[in-house]
Amino acid sequence: MSDLKRAYNFNPGPGALPLEVLQQAQAELLDFKGTGMSVMEISHRSKEFEAVIQTAEADLRELMGIPSNYKIMFLQGGATLQFTMLAMNLRPAGASADYIVNGAWSKIALKEAKKLGAARAAATTEATGFNSVPESLDLDPKAAYLHFTMNETIHGVEFFTEPTPPAGVPLVCDTSSNFISRPIDVSKYAFLYAGAQKNAGPSGVTVVIARDDMLERTPENLPVMLDYKTLAASGSLHNTPPSFAIYMVGLVFQWAKRQGGLAAIEKVNREKAELLYGAIDNSGGFYRGHAVPAARSLMNVPFRLPTEELEEAFAKEAKKNNLIGLKGHRSVGGMRASIYNAVTLEGTKALVDFMADFQKKNG
Repeated sequence: MSDLKRAYNFNPGPGALPLEVLQQAQAELLDFKGTGMSVMEISHRSKEFEAVIQTAEADLRELMGIPSNYKIMFLQGGATLQFTMLAMNLRPAGASADYIVNGAWSKIALKEAKKLGAARAAATTEATGFNSVPESLDLDPKAAYLHFTMNETIHGVEFFTEPTPPAGVPLVCDTSSNFISRPIDVSKYAFLYAGAQKNAGPSGVTVVIARDDMLERTPENLPVMLDYKTLAASGSLHNTPPSFAIYMVGLVFQWAKRQGGLAAIEKVNREKAELLYGAIDNSGGFYRGHAVPAARSLMNVPFRLPTEELEEAFAKEAKKNNLIGLKGHRSVGGMRASIYNAVTLEGTKALVDFMADFQKKNG
């Protein structure tokens, strides 16, 4: 496959996957571990698939340093379903929950939580166009939990230190778009969740990490597929899970370990981000970043050009140069480069070189 022409993939999700992971999946597609079947065909109750999901869990525990008093679940419905599920499971009747709103997805998470009970914004940066993380929080000491979105995919804003909730208030985090991109201290969190399709695999599976005491909050009358306690007790096998997506996520975890773990991955991610932000900052204003420097995401880099016409031309020319997925979210426009784990330094350099050339021709 040395002559394979691969795109430089800057899509925000589904995002780039490591080439060697795709090659392994390709090699095993028709005959998984000598079964004579694809992993998509074998029973989710078989010993072969049990090994897949158990290995994926063990590798994730190792990668993230997840303590033994946390359960790992591989669920369906994306992070968007988690907006609803966590409120149903973790917020007792009559209680309120606090949300930090620093971008589009945290705003949606709050909106979804409000549909089922009391929830409030402990802070919002909407007035400044979601270009930073809040400097101060108005926290409820009796909140059921404090929720924040660690990395806002659309606005390119990232928390690099966890917000501190009041004593006894659990910290809940949507880490979808920077999942396994750098080390975090899981013990500071009561509950984390991440759609896989940014850094960890294909779409179709969501990783949930729940401290054991959070599972005890689950009400008795929830529908079974919305019940964390039941799903955790079944080892994510209460019904047929998204088996191929879980298999792919497991391969990505193994790939991440081969890179040297999350500290080594973070080092490369910071190098890519510094290269790209440097190209923006040194363009004399031709390219304009969105987030304030202290909150700039390592994963999603939104930027603007002098005119929308130039942005349209940039996207078209980039595609001709095999640079794919650079249009910004439809709600904000502009450009955005998502430089997830599997986006290579080579690909980032190709983008930066293209940006310099485009400015030279159009600046």
